[in-house]
Amino acid sequence: MAEEEKTDKLLTPEMEQDAASAARDRARNARWDLNIAIFLFAVLILIIILVTYTKAGPEVVAPVAAVGLSMVWLTGWRRGKMLYNRFYREEVLRLERELKKATRETIEEKIEETIEETIEEQVQKALRERWKS
Repeated sequence: MAEEEKTDKLLTPEMEQDAASAARDRARNARWDLNIAIFLFAVLILIIILVTYTKAGPEVVAPVAAVGLSMVWLTGWRRGKMLYNRFYREEVLRLERELKKATRETIEEKIEETIEETIEEQVQKALRERWKS
């Protein structure tokens, strides 16, 4: 719980904005999949059948086309929204992992420097004692 609070404090608004942008781009690219394309072609085939075989007028074909296209748009929009939420969570988790890794590496470097300094100080102390005696 304390680590989450630390990473929340480390995530800057710019980092969150970058995560949102990356998630938005990924969702925009993945929003139109094969299912939506098939549905769109089914609507197109239905319109062609209505116009060709039933001699239906525009008062029948236009509402069918409008409803079909609006359903395609709504389905794509809903899918994009769901994908955006998922991708946003993935991007934030990736950023948090990178921050934790960078923080861990920084802490390990500081510990190594402290240990090296401590060893160096011990060696200098031992040399001084030798020179004195």
